Amino acid sequence: MTSLPTSRYVSLTTFRRTGEAVPTPVWAAPVGPRPEARSERARREGDEVLSLVVWTRADSGKVKRLRHTSRVTVAPCDMRGRLEGPAVDGLAEFLEPSEWPGARAALARRYGWQWRITYGTSRIAARFTHRGRERQTMIRITPAARQ
Repeated sequence: MTSLPTSRYVSLTTFRRTGEAVPTPVWAAPVGPRPEARSERARREGDEVLSLVVWTRADSGKVKRLRHTSRVTVAPCDMRGRLEGPAVDGLAEFLEPSEWPGARAALARRYGWQWRITYGTSRIAARFTHRGRERQTMIRITPAARQ
């Protein structure tokens, strides 16, 4: 199984209902494998399936597109979205709020002070602008199984 990119930025491509691809550069942090996401071959060979977590606004276009289809591609890129390697097919799913602490910890390990400032600022802004509603969401991306 092809592993997901672990570059500082990844180009997350989601798909419109028309099939048109919409790439977006995002921060993504690697997290450990989910037992049910591991293929039988990976379990036999001891390979770990790497997942990525992405933090984004709950009302963003990518979230709306993911509600339609969980199919994505991810590729290493620079901060402006210029690709730096091949794309890998993946599947995206929204994390349950109970899984967010682990995802936030992975992002904090990956991005350090930049994550803490960005996340902290977002939380402060949300207190004033979105009382009682969650403004952000977390997404897990796993490699798509090959047929």
